[in-house]
Amino acid sequence: MRRIVKVVLQITCQLLWLAGLVVGLSGLYLLLNYRHNGLFFRDVYIILPAVMAIASAVVLLISGSIGCWVSVRDSTCLQGVFVYLLIIIFCLEATAAALAYANIGKVHSELAPFQNIFKNYNGSSQDPDSKAVDSIQEELQCCGIQNYTDWQTTPWFNHRGNLSVPQSCCNSTFHTCTGTLDQTYMLYPQGCQVKLEDAIGFILHLIIYSTAAVAVVQIIGLVSVAQLMRQQPLQGYQILERNTIN
Repeated sequence: MRRIVKVVLQITCQLLWLAGLVVGLSGLYLLLNYRHNGLFFRDVYIILPAVMAIASAVVLLISGSIGCWVSVRDSTCLQGVFVYLLIIIFCLEATAAALAYANIGKVHSELAPFQNIFKNYNGSSQDPDSKAVDSIQEELQCCGIQNYTDWQTTPWFNHRGNLSVPQSCCNSTFHTCTGTLDQTYMLYPQGCQVKLEDAIGFILHLIIYSTAAVAVVQIIGLVSVAQLMRQQPLQGYQILERNTIN
């Protein structure tokens, strides 16, 4: 029975490693999104779930390693450390999930600066707003805020007067695209705000769902360690003779 429990614990630790990679990559992806498109966010609070997710991922990887050690060594100290790490993970994951849930409904309002940044576009690669717009349109393969028609209300479009949108709106499959509105089929059909909201929403949902999965793995790990502790042989006690004490 003890051998079976140790095998279960080893499998659980491997699942903790896998969960750590998933949670860590989701948090890292959200941070990279904020780093590349920071101008489009109202403030930095949107990245708090990512920070908590990365912190929990680090502890998940550490606890997975200690858990594997516990499965091959009968050490009460290591078993206790493993249990404490699982409790820390639960707190971190619960906080990340709560922050992610709170931010899901705020994604649209957090991306409120979209309108102003697109209106400040002037086509110069040296201008931060223009560079950010071209970068996000190429990266997310999108055009405009909701679609390409948003460009028709911008000062840059009216100033140029040639009925064309930035070339970063051009679908990369059409090499002859120049951004003119008489060839709209060559432009990306979706807007950038919609795509960025979908990407952020997906990551926030992934953090929430991964928290539930990690909780299940943690319960299995706690039960396994508890079983090992229960089966741990007690140290023998003996009554000392009075002469021995003296």
